[in-house]
Amino acid sequence: MANKRLINDNSTNDCRPLSKLRILEFCHTIMGPSAGMLLADLGADVIKIEPAPDGDKTRNLRGFAAGFFSAFNRNKRSLAVDLKSDDGRALIHRLAANADVVLENYGPGTMERLGCGYAELAAANPTLIYCALKGFLSGPYEHRPALDEVVQFMAGLAYMTGPPGQPLRAGSSVIDIMGGMFAVIGIQAALSERERTGRGQFVKSALFETTAFLMTQHMAGEAVTGRSPPPMPAREGAWGIYDLFATADDRQIFVGLTSDNQWRRFCEHFRCGDLLTDPRYATNQDRVRERPTLKPIVANILRGHPLAALTELFDRIDIPFSPVAKPGDLFDDPHLNAQGRMLDIDFPNGVQARMPRLPVEIGDHDFSLVRQAPAVGEHTAEILTQLGLSESEIAELARRGIVAMSQGARP
Repeated sequence: MANKRLINDNSTNDCRPLSKLRILEFCHTIMGPSAGMLLADLGADVIKIEPAPDGDKTRNLRGFAAGFFSAFNRNKRSLAVDLKSDDGRALIHRLAANADVVLENYGPGTMERLGCGYAELAAANPTLIYCALKGFLSGPYEHRPALDEVVQFMAGLAYMTGPPGQPLRAGSSVIDIMGGMFAVIGIQAALSERERTGRGQFVKSALFETTAFLMTQHMAGEAVTGRSPPPMPAREGAWGIYDLFATADDRQIFVGLTSDNQWRRFCEHFRCGDLLTDPRYATNQDRVRERPTLKPIVANILRGHPLAALTELFDRIDIPFSPVAKPGDLFDDPHLNAQGRMLDIDFPNGVQARMPRLPVEIGDHDFSLVRQAPAVGEHTAEILTQLGLSESEIAELARRGIVAMSQGARP
């Protein structure tokens, strides 16, 4: 019987840009799995190495983290193995001998204690690229564990996000995901270098340095002006109108009038010729200076129109705008759903929901779903068979608890 969790056959993945790569992923939560997911979406064969018998603890998270595993582990295969056993480690060393990349985001020193660190795995495979996704790069803090929220406070992002005196984490795990993206960038650079040198290397990305990188704009501003930047809700604006406004139907709309042409089109449509000719508002610099007088005028104009009318208008006259959306509004967003850019992902308890696809276009490649997130050990038998083990050998490893296989996946 065909595997219902396999959406497309392997020929689909073989056409993707990274289809020749094999990746071993020792990861949990978001940072590492997001890097693995990006590589898998791009066509790599990503084998998720999970602890036997119960698998990645992310599977059992609750609250706002309840969907993490299904969302960030699509297009991967699962091998469940006991890494604390000699035989389990031996299997990993055999797999790593023919792998292109290893990903790991366990706590500092964990992979080394398990005998699966860079030195151990690269000894048998000098072409291996080993990517560690950690809280910190090399330095005084590298021994520390870290979380997305911890580094947001540590590097100033929480300070810049909340209003003065009320630091606030960003409304998504932006650092985990961006740390995963920087890992992929580092891996791709190492792969390119391997083409020239024939050798792999150690790659590392980190949460703290990722957050600090995001602070570049604010650090640069402080360096140039000599003033510490206030949190974003209290920032000194760079444009005359760049604000959230109320509408006639008690909704809200964000409007950005960032150029003189946008200001002209706004005034012409709302028949505000007096504003257009008023020298106080002639240029963006003038409008920034006059924000205390200008913003109430614009607010009064917009308050007289419902959200739908303003949406249609600003779309037509090319003015940047947005209603205030919630995450749930994205499920049925017409643009996101165009051209198959939403994927039907299976979640626990029989739930299926559309999730955003890889947000890039590369030629005519199709980045549709190939595999749902795997069950624990769903591909154990398949992977070990490819490694050269016989059916009886796999069955014996399973009997001894060295490996685990999901129901129906036994050899």
